[in-house]
Amino acid sequence: MRKLLDGHNLVDRDWIYGLMTQSNLFNRKERGGKIFVSPDYNQTMEQQREITMKRIWYLLENGVFKGWLTESGPEAELRKLALLEVCGIYDHSVSIKVGVHFFLWGNAVKFFGTKRHHEKWLKNTEDYVVKGCFAMTELGHGSNVRGIETVTTYDPTSEEFVISTPCESAQKYWIGGAANHATHTIVFSQLHINGTNQGVHAFIAQIRDQDGNVCPNIRIADCGHKIGLNGVDNGRIWFDNLRIPRENLLNAVADVSSDGKYVSAIKDPDQRFGAFMAPLTSGRVTIASSAIYSAKVGLATAIRYSLSRRAFSVTANGPEVLLLDYPSHQRRLLPLLAKTYAMSFAANELKMIYVKRTPETNKAIHVVSSGFKSVLTWHNMRTLQECREAVGGQGIKTENLVGQLKGEFDVQTTFEGDNNVLMQQVSKALFAEYVSCKKRNKPFKGLGLEHMNSSRPVLPTQLTSSTLRCSQFQTNVFCLRERDLLEQFTSEVAQLQGRGESREISFLQSHQLAEDLGKAFTEKAILQTILDAEAKLPAGSVKDVLGLVRSMYTLISLEEDPSLLRYGYLSRENVGDVRREVSKLCGELRPHALALVTSFGIPDSFLSPIAFNWVEANAWSSV
Repeated sequence: MRKLLDGHNLVDRDWIYGLMTQSNLFNRKERGGKIFVSPDYNQTMEQQREITMKRIWYLLENGVFKGWLTESGPEAELRKLALLEVCGIYDHSVSIKVGVHFFLWGNAVKFFGTKRHHEKWLKNTEDYVVKGCFAMTELGHGSNVRGIETVTTYDPTSEEFVISTPCESAQKYWIGGAANHATHTIVFSQLHINGTNQGVHAFIAQIRDQDGNVCPNIRIADCGHKIGLNGVDNGRIWFDNLRIPRENLLNAVADVSSDGKYVSAIKDPDQRFGAFMAPLTSGRVTIASSAIYSAKVGLATAIRYSLSRRAFSVTANGPEVLLLDYPSHQRRLLPLLAKTYAMSFAANELKMIYVKRTPETNKAIHVVSSGFKSVLTWHNMRTLQECREAVGGQGIKTENLVGQLKGEFDVQTTFEGDNNVLMQQVSKALFAEYVSCKKRNKPFKGLGLEHMNSSRPVLPTQLTSSTLRCSQFQTNVFCLRERDLLEQFTSEVAQLQGRGESREISFLQSHQLAEDLGKAFTEKAILQTILDAEAKLPAGSVKDVLGLVRSMYTLISLEEDPSLLRYGYLSRENVGDVRREVSKLCGELRPHALALVTSFGIPDSFLSPIAFNWVEANAWSSV
């Protein structure tokens, strides 16, 4: 089961787990006779930043980052993703700081740059001679990158670009690595050539020298203490007419000649802008995956705790009952466990699509990564909250992780795309595909919409247990929901446009249908990934248990979605059938709970002390 869940590079994962466990840099401590490693969240912000950088140096010296930018191909990328995921299981600050350096700064140089940039920057980035950050977000513009206010002009007399921050809302904000450590940054800026705004472009700028001194014409301030991720030095940057060489324009998309002429093979400004958003795809891929590993840490802790902690008795003077033997406790945790399993397969599928990407698949990657990033990070926050409550007061202690992780991972729901905005992008993409296919009278192909070419599924009016657990029924109900919502959404937008509203205003006024559609698309895509994984398994216990997990994922998703009743897909009686089946599945998954969380493959030392002998972990000898 672990091979299925981790999906790839198990040996590499175990190697880096071992590297961390054996070093005192990772805050080894003994509780209840076991060794644990986790950050010391009692440290000051400054101490957390310093130790995060020391941990990165340790990983660098032990070869963890070898080939991260200088090697290419699916195998190299999958290894990089696996190692980053383990970094995130240990500490989100480590993975984010590494991710900004390699996936944002490094990938921007790699994908937007050309040979001259690759030769100058990539090896030095991999070796941390250069420490990079990624200055896109501004105080006044986060999700709306097209509206950023930083301005760059070109001076042909010196063959330099001049970068300026024209107003306070244009200051670069939340820039990971900027406050303390970064020596260089990618600056996203409006490029003005001869009085014409050519749109957002990317430039390399040095912000510190090798001794750590801030460069002239650069101002940097700290973003301050945060609710989590205090090991990351988020900063703010102002550019006071900073001059950089013409060669520092990342020119794979567009270039400026020495005499100041603007040149681009992509004539459409919208397409050029889309090309500059490419690095954010890798960010959404890594965010989606790390969110699920965070949920796994919470569930492994809460479920193990519930298998040893007892509370109350059901008979007078009788023995106290294990928490996980209470149906209500099963209901709290086991559906979340099933969702986490399903979303593990979704994250793996997203990674495979990403590492095998081609120009033709970029659109699909954008849509799927937007949906998965949103749903998986929302799921992580909900799971951590439930796990925190499920372990009671022990969840308040930072060393027990589940409460602390809420603050550490909360940012995922808004960075590299606010989830609500991303889900609207999913719905708009589906809308465009639907309108295009209907207009050209062509069959649907791509984005998982091929089911629209077949007749509309008919759901049975009576939902028995066997029907509810049937994969064909589950597929049908998810496809029907997506089909109807897509048709309703396009119809509502068309009606609004028919009344004279613009397309954008029509989208805004149809936001409720858009939200339901984005969720329906994503949940159906997740279901397909677990079905694909299940189909590859031979008959046996693993396949049987995965079938229970898949049914739990599907039915809890149906139970929690009010649109099924709102739009008439299920009757009130059907909803009652689904609800009862979820409770039944909880009872059937209960005996497998320990095996399911053990299959996460996370070493004991990376979980919390209360996941094991919580009495010994709190005994006088341990304290």
